[in-house]
Amino acid sequence: MTNKPAKQARAKSLQFLQKEDGNVESALVLIPMLILFLVGVQLIVATNIRNTEMALAQGEASARAISHQYQLGDEVVEVGGRIQKIQVLITHRTHILPQIVPGLVALMGGNPVSDVVGIAVIEPANS
Repeated sequence: MTNKPAKQARAKSLQFLQKEDGNVESALVLIPMLILFLVGVQLIVATNIRNTEMALAQGEASARAISHQYQLGDEVVEVGGRIQKIQVLITHRTHILPQIVPGLVALMGGNPVSDVVGIAVIEPANS
């Protein structure tokens, strides 16, 4: 008699486990899809930050080249031949990227940094 309740309990637990109707399969599909979505969002955010930083660096380079007010880290390069030399200003901007997927950057072996360059021709000073 004591075996009958134990068998009934096992049968109920087996019925309960068989009643999950695809929870494991859903998890096996949803987890990789979530990771893929987050990686896509990470790439979109990084691209947008890089484009914004590039536009800001270019604007700063143009403004500094016109005003002749340079900052630390700006480079002035002379380009040209014997007759006329052109001076070019090169500015740098660095921005740390947010990490949406933890460990993704370390896995890829890179730094989560956007480093962009702005280039402008220095206008000759009118005196």
